[in-house]
Amino acid sequence: MMGENYLFTGFPGFICNQLIREILQKRPEAGMVYVLVQPAMKRKAKEEVSKIARDTVRSKEKFRIIEGDITKPGLGIKQGETEELKQTITHVFHLAAIYDLAVPEDIARKVNVEGTANVNVWVKTLHNIKRYIYFSTAYVAGRREGKLLEKELIRPAEFKNFYEETKYEAEVLVEELKKDIPTTIIRPGIVKGHSKTGETIKFDGPYFIMNFLERLRFLPIIPRLGNSDAIINLVPIDYIISATAYLSFLDKGAGKTYHLTDPSPYTVSEIYEMIMKQLIDKTPTGTLPLSMARVSLSVSAVRRMLGVEKEALDYFTWKGRFDCSQASEDLEGSGISCPDFREGLEAMAGFYMKNKNNPEYQVKIN
Repeated sequence: MMGENYLFTGFPGFICNQLIREILQKRPEAGMVYVLVQPAMKRKAKEEVSKIARDTVRSKEKFRIIEGDITKPGLGIKQGETEELKQTITHVFHLAAIYDLAVPEDIARKVNVEGTANVNVWVKTLHNIKRYIYFSTAYVAGRREGKLLEKELIRPAEFKNFYEETKYEAEVLVEELKKDIPTTIIRPGIVKGHSKTGETIKFDGPYFIMNFLERLRFLPIIPRLGNSDAIINLVPIDYIISATAYLSFLDKGAGKTYHLTDPSPYTVSEIYEMIMKQLIDKTPTGTLPLSMARVSLSVSAVRRMLGVEKEALDYFTWKGRFDCSQASEDLEGSGISCPDFREGLEAMAGFYMKNKNNPEYQVKIN
């Protein structure tokens, strides 16, 4: 009987390499691990493969780096390798995407939409495919508000940015594939660092708040940013990884879409106050209207000085609530649940303070 052989896009990215580790630890059926890597990333990929092999106590022969590019037909894979993969791959995990909120439309469309279309076509050529797992985002909802269901894929009247729009369009393409191939769509909330160690790969999302507060800590008083009761859905990487590794192999997970979101999220104001207290031991005084903050962040020098992308402010007022009952139901009995944001805050702030001056972690802000 044939074992399981996996192909991952998005390597050597943080979420991808953590997911590989988790799957190898949980799946005795695991055989070969193939990672699709752009030629420019091959050296880094080799280093990461060596670390994973060491950490999971597996032979490096069980890993294969495949040079390619999802934006090219056939994923840019050499013909000889394509034939081998067609026969051996049982599970495809498609994580490659542009995640930047400020990404220009042409780049987002080329990678997120055209790239996913190419992966979809390629997956349909595999002879032994058991599951196709696509990493989307809960924010395909765009500016739709209220209760947002996992079973819904509704084009909103407007998106907050091209990242959301192109991820929505890519998910539409993957949704169509469900009738032909056992497919699971994963929609994470805003991913933050590990709930126990605080480890992450870049300081975006909630870390923009940390940049803002850290760089203004010298002020005698720091205002709150707006006074919004909007909810912000932050999810630690370890929950995303554990839940994905479980649901990707669950028989009843085929054909489903899961919100891997916090079922009990906090408001923007609560998150802001918690981070301020933990990071600089202060509480906010007064309020800076978001309209004023938006004007300030329209100036590139101010954005760079504060380490904040202006697109992040769109999430401070958006009032969508992600229903994750399907994920919660299918995770029942697994021991996997989303940790409370407050529980991981100390580790999150500690990791940030240790690495705040390391340019590798900071997002380049234009």
